[in-house]
Amino acid sequence: MSAQTAIETHKLYIETVGCQMNMLDSEMVVASLRQQGYELTDSIDEADTLLFNTCSVREQAENKTYSALGRLRKAKQEMPEKIIGVMGCMAQKDQQLIFKRAPYVDIIAGPGQLKEIPDLIAKARSEGGQHVAVGLGRKDGKVADIKRSHETFDPMRDPSMRPTPFQAFLRIQIGCDKFCTYCIVPMTRGPEQGRDPQMVYDEAVILADQGCKEITLLGQTVNSYKHVAADGTTTRLADLLVKLHDIDGIERIKFVTNYPKDMTYDLLTTIRDLEKVSPYLHVPLQSGSDAVLKRMKRGYTVADYREMMARINETLGDAAAISSDFIVGFCGETEEEFQETVNLVEECRFKNSFIFKYSERPGTKASDHLPDDIPHDVKKRRNNELLAVQNRISEEDNQKFLSQTVQVLVEGPSKRVDAQINGGGPNPETGLMQLTGRTHCDRIVVFEGTERLIGQTIPVGIYEISAFTLIGTVITDHAVSQSLVGLNG
Repeated sequence: MSAQTAIETHKLYIETVGCQMNMLDSEMVVASLRQQGYELTDSIDEADTLLFNTCSVREQAENKTYSALGRLRKAKQEMPEKIIGVMGCMAQKDQQLIFKRAPYVDIIAGPGQLKEIPDLIAKARSEGGQHVAVGLGRKDGKVADIKRSHETFDPMRDPSMRPTPFQAFLRIQIGCDKFCTYCIVPMTRGPEQGRDPQMVYDEAVILADQGCKEITLLGQTVNSYKHVAADGTTTRLADLLVKLHDIDGIERIKFVTNYPKDMTYDLLTTIRDLEKVSPYLHVPLQSGSDAVLKRMKRGYTVADYREMMARINETLGDAAAISSDFIVGFCGETEEEFQETVNLVEECRFKNSFIFKYSERPGTKASDHLPDDIPHDVKKRRNNELLAVQNRISEEDNQKFLSQTVQVLVEGPSKRVDAQINGGGPNPETGLMQLTGRTHCDRIVVFEGTERLIGQTIPVGIYEISAFTLIGTVITDHAVSQSLVGLNG
C-alpha cells in the first residue's frame, strides 16, 4: 500500500432551486467536494450523498424541497448510509423544522456555511447523528460577528456546473439591508457586505483562465456595492467595473439585481464608457402604486423610479435594455393600485418582466403585520393580465431588430421544440443544428449553425421576432453584414 492514502470515491447528487446565487453556491460546493473524491451523478438511487440547495423567497420553492425530501424517506430506510443534506436559505430559516418534518436528514447548512459542508458530511458518515451549521441571526451578536457568520465561501469554481463553460456568475455582494416587508433574504443571507475588490478581481481572472467570456456580477442590490478597505479606500460598483474591464479573455460584464435609488449618473456613465459592460439593467419595481410600495417598504416612490428611468435614458439612450420584477396581489392591493402598475409598465416599456403572485413568507414583516387578503384567483388574474401587457410590449419593441444584425455569444443547442429533432444534434442532411445565444443586452437569439460556433461571438441577421426570442441567420458575407444597420441588441 502506498504511503499516500487513496481518496475514497463517493457519488454526489445535488438539486438546486432558486436564484443565481444558489446556482453559484452549488457550483462552489461541488468544486470543493470533487477535491475529496466525489463524482457527480444525476441518479438519486446511485448517489450516496444527496444535497438540496434551497430557496425561501416563495412558498412553491420550499414545497418543492419538502416534497423531494419526502420521496427519500423509503430510500433512507433501505440505505441508512445515504447522507442527505439541506443547504441554502431554507436551511438557514427553518433549521430544526427541517429535522422535524424530515427526521432522516443528516445535515443542515446555511448559505454562509458552504465551506463547512464537506466536514459536515464526513462527520455524518463517520459519527452518525444530525449536524447543523448556520449563520447568526440579525440580533444574535455584534454586527461584525454576524457578518462573518454569513461570509460565503467563493474560491472554488467548477466549470462543469455552469449552464455553459463560457458564462459564469461572480458574487460581489453578500446579504441585504433593505428589509422589504415581503422578503426573507435579509434574515437568511445576513447583513449587506461588499466583497474585497481584489478578491473579486482574482476570481474573475480564474474564470477567464477557465475560458469564461461573460461574467455576471451578483448581489441582492448589486449596484449598492461598497467596500471600504483598511486604509479607508472606498470601492463602489463603478470602480469595480473599471478594474474588471481590462481582464484579458472577458468579453462581457453584466450585473444583477439593481436597486432604483442606487442607479447613479456615475454608474451609468461608467456603463456607457466601458464597451465590455452590458447596458442591460434589471431593476425591480415591484409595484406601480406608491401606497403598495410603502406597504412593501421599498424605500422609493413611483416618482423616484421615473427619475431613475430618465437618468438611464439620458445617459445610455437607445442602447439601454431595462427589465423588472413585479409582485401582484400584495397585501391590500386594490384594483386601482393594480391598474397603476399596468399603467407604469405601459409607460416604462421594459424589455421583459418577471411577474410573481404574492406568497406570504413566515418571518417577514408582512407575514407578521399585514394580512394576505387577496384571493388566489384574483392574484392569478392580475398575474396573467400584467404578463399579457408585458409580452405585447416586448414583441412590439423587438420589431426594431427585424433586418438588423446583432452580436451573439453562442451558448449551445436551442431548447426550442424544433431543436429536439435528432436530439438537438445536427441535421444529417445539412450538418446544421438549432443554436441559441444572447446579445450584449441579454436578448435571446435562435439560429441555425454548426457546433463549432458554440462559445464564439458572431453576427446574426434577424428575420423574425417574438416577445421572447429573436430568430436569425448567421452572417458570413461581410458585404451583407455591412449593408445591415448593426445593433448591440
